[in-house]
Amino acid sequence: MPTPDGYVLDDVTVVDLSTFVTGGFCSLMLANQGADVIKVERPEAGDDIRHSGPPFIDGESPYYWTVNYDKRSVELDLKSEEGLEALYDLVSEADVFLQNFRPGTAERLGVDYETMTERREDLIYCSISAFGETGPWRERPGYDLLVQGLSGIMDVTGAEGGDPAKVGLPQTDLITAMWAAFGIVCSLRRREHTGEGEYVELGMLDSALPWLTKQAGKTFAGEETKRMGTRDPVLAPYQTFETGDGYINVAALNPKLWRGFCAAIGREDLPDDERFEENADRVENMDALEREIESTLSERTTDEWMDALVEAGVPAAPVQGVAEALDNEQTEARGVMGEFERDGTTIPVIEHPLNFRGAESGFRSPPPKLGEHTREVFAELGYDEDRLDELAEAGSYEAEAGAEADDD
Repeated sequence: MPTPDGYVLDDVTVVDLSTFVTGGFCSLMLANQGADVIKVERPEAGDDIRHSGPPFIDGESPYYWTVNYDKRSVELDLKSEEGLEALYDLVSEADVFLQNFRPGTAERLGVDYETMTERREDLIYCSISAFGETGPWRERPGYDLLVQGLSGIMDVTGAEGGDPAKVGLPQTDLITAMWAAFGIVCSLRRREHTGEGEYVELGMLDSALPWLTKQAGKTFAGEETKRMGTRDPVLAPYQTFETGDGYINVAALNPKLWRGFCAAIGREDLPDDERFEENADRVENMDALEREIESTLSERTTDEWMDALVEAGVPAAPVQGVAEALDNEQTEARGVMGEFERDGTTIPVIEHPLNFRGAESGFRSPPPKLGEHTREVFAELGYDEDRLDELAEAGSYEAEAGAEADDD
């Protein structure tokens, strides 16, 4: 895949055998910085995320789009000798190999680290699983929901006194993906100095635990963590408040901001109340503080309060719906949202946040249709037409890969 000059990873080729989000978002991050990501998929079916949903657009899940821009899709039947040999040929010219199988599966398929490094000695091999490759849980299946529960995230999420709550996005999948991408880039950097490849291994549970930060700190100090809704365990007011027509987040983190906030909402009496003088006092008296603030904020609309708080320099923001979050004056000014056209379908794209002064970044192509690039990729490896036809006849991909396979 041609890439413009200036992308940080434009000389890196990634062979991605992963499915769904942990591997998919990892290789998406690499693609955003110029890597040529070759997504290896099962013939006819492809990655299961293509069919997750509903909703569907033209038979394809938009969820699939969000983690697969800028990739090339090839279909290979890895249970066939021809498909496996074709994969080995791909890996022999690649820099990175990525998979998220349960431990033991890669060995059974013949795509384990030892086998792959026979094809490319300095390969960066990344293995993602739910619980890692050691420990008593290593062979258990695992998904974001399970890991959110095991990691303590659900235990500190939700209303005080209420049930544990799942974060409303696949948080531990995405956390793991980001760690994996970081590990791969670090390994590429090390290879520049040593000439050696690397084996990067990580589990979802291990990946989630460092993100506990504040809650882990309370545990280290011997204090009990608990669900607090939108409240913060060590800061107040730092939470969501209901207004006359919606919700607003307020982050008054120091004495100046606290007094500025109170002045902006016409409650100059609050800083002089002994219950609310210092941050520690406010944390101890959160219930009373919330009642006082919401009794005032409920009198006006969110927009009216935002005008007053922005003018006063108080950190505050409305709680937006997803559609509002994606389309507002700030995202428009920053160029966060874009779109691609693919066979008459408009595909929205959320750009990644890295902006370099001396390098390019950003997506350049829509998510691929199933098997769209099979012939292209293997032709680049030197396969002639007869060899490509033999691969197709062996069932490793559709001879006319692309539109037909996309409907499956």
